[in-house]
Amino acid sequence: MKFTHIDNNKHPNMVDVSEKVSGERSAVAECIVNLNKDTLESFADAGWKSKKGAILDTAIIAGTMAAKKTSELIPFCHPLKLQSVKIDISKTDNGRIRIEARVKAFEQTGVEMEALSAVSVAALTIYDMCKSVAKDISIESTRLLEKRGGKSDYILNDNKE
Repeated sequence: MKFTHIDNNKHPNMVDVSEKVSGERSAVAECIVNLNKDTLESFADAGWKSKKGAILDTAIIAGTMAAKKTSELIPFCHPLKLQSVKIDISKTDNGRIRIEARVKAFEQTGVEMEALSAVSVAALTIYDMCKSVAKDISIESTRLLEKRGGKSDYILNDNKE
């Protein structure tokens, strides 16, 4: 197994993508936020508003900003010109909040990290906006569901909740 961000001298490095052909790249990631049932119901009853503002709308904005700033957060990520970032937040059947990000670009490298950054920061934003009324919030199952473009495609087989 060879790690792409380690050079032959075992030093960290950014992958050289200058020889890669630009093409359509896309990725889908998800993250789950667990709130206790009472907290979830109280926010739903309040239209997902808190003293800090509109919880879900703010999380979508924060996630979108995170996708656009991924290369500033993760050292070896290339700065990319994203064509699309779409974030969907929904309540699952078992009372959890599911965040999904779909990211697209026409680039020389993939957008998986941008999708993962988007769901992570959206989840952290929900946590931040709800922490004053719930101390037992947890964030889990941040994962890549799908990647298209480049050398290979990847689709997680169990990407349904």
